[in-house]
Order: sequence, then structure tokens, then C-alpha cells
Amino acid sequence: MSARSAGELPRVPGIRYADHIGLTVPDLEEAVAFFVQVLGAEELYRSTRGPDAEFMPENFAVPQDASLTLAMLRMPPNLNVELFEWNTSDRRTEHPRHSDAGGHHLCFTVDDVDEAVSMLRGIPGVRVLGERKEVAGDSPRVAGNRWTYFLTPWGLLVEIVDRSRVADPPPFVGPADWRTAADDNTGKD
Repeated sequence: MSARSAGELPRVPGIRYADHIGLTVPDLEEAVAFFVQVLGAEELYRSTRGPDAEFMPENFAVPQDASLTLAMLRMPPNLNVELFEWNTSDRRTEHPRHSDAGGHHLCFTVDDVDEAVSMLRGIPGVRVLGERKEVAGDSPRVAGNRWTYFLTPWGLLVEIVDRSRVADPPPFVGPADWRTAADDNTGKD
């Protein structure tokens, strides 16, 4: 927290769980194909909006001439991803670096990082960043964690991780927790 917001903040009433993550991509067709074919997503629907000189700036904080096409995907078993392709007169095309404000990445658990990296290296346009890494004893809570990052053909940073070798992992949310977490959060304000 910054010094400006060091005080107690109110909680959003009735918040239950994360519904989806939204990502802007330069080419919706390419991104949907990658998520479906490489990551196993299911496309749920598409929608378009704009341009609308009043609605778009007020509701999306974008220029008046902005328009969008989106695709909602389901990443079984627990993640919805909304991909946006925007059109506007002043659209920026550079991705924030991981170290920039607004930098981000998605992470997926895999059974075998080495097998996943080997497959990813064969996909045109995918760039695996370095070799597979393993967390050592300097981070004892996650020692044994095996991971790597890769860039999709359009530049989205994605991580793959295998925590099966971690002896006593922190309480990451996983399949056994999904129903319990939703039940525990019901009715809390």
C-alpha cells in the first residue's frame, strides 16, 4: 500500500469470487486460435461494441472513436478469459514489459514442465524465455517448484509451473479448494 492509502479500506459488499480476466490482444482471431488449440480453451461467445462517443469514454475510459470485438473463453476447469481487440485512432501497440506498471502474465499449472516446454518450442512464433527453472533452497516454501515463461506469438507473457515437487507448499488455491472457497465467502461483506 502507498502512503496515500495506508488507512483501512472498505471491502466491496457481497464479493464472491473472481469471474474472469480480460486481456487486450492485437488480433482476436490469432489469440482465440492460440488459446483454443494450444491451451485447451473453449470459446463461449463473441460480442462487439462502439464506436459510441458517450458510452465508450464513460464506461471503458477509451477514446470516443473506440470500438471493440471480444471473445469470452473458458479455460477448463476454473478460469474465464475475455479477449478484446480494440480499434481506435490512438491505439498503442507496445506491450508493457513485465517490469512496467501494468505488466502482467497468466500462469498455468502443468503436469510436466519439461514436456510442455518441448512442445511449446515447436509452435511457430512462441518464444520460450530461457530454460526450465527450479526454485532452490533460498525460497524454502516453494523449493522444488519448476517453471518457465514464454511469449505467445503476439507477445502475451505466460508462465507454466509444476509444483508437484514442493514439499510443503503455501496454501495456493487448487481444485480441492474451489467449492470450499466459494462456500466460505458466501454472505461475507
